[in-house]
Amino acid sequence: MTAPALPKPTPSELEMLRLLYALGPATAKQVHAAALETRPEQTYANVLRLLQVMHGKGLLTRDESARAHVYAPAQAQDAVQTSLLKDLINKAFAGSGKALVMAALRGGHVSARERAEIQALLDEDNGRA
Repeated sequence: MTAPALPKPTPSELEMLRLLYALGPATAKQVHAAALETRPEQTYANVLRLLQVMHGKGLLTRDESARAHVYAPAQAQDAVQTSLLKDLINKAFAGSGKALVMAALRGGHVSARERAEIQALLDEDNGRA
């Protein structure tokens, strides 16, 4: 039996997840300090409330063994990215991964270095076929 799917994070929740993936398990104070680097208007109270909501939704775990609770993502970053990508492919590209890749390549979202890495991956896969 598979675990129930977690709710899709909101843009603000994705920002908190991005910070936690970079920081590792962290207190609200540590997450707030990291958030201030890109969003100086972000208040500690807003960060704490968002972390609490995310914990309630199952997006984060919370270690309550110390006075300052430590938050961590409930799922690995690649699992969250894969889930969001599947959703995007289904909603915006009629289920076609090829259409997503072509849109990214045509839209200027891929640097020359990234194109070379993608080509190397494709060449490696062709060598295995």
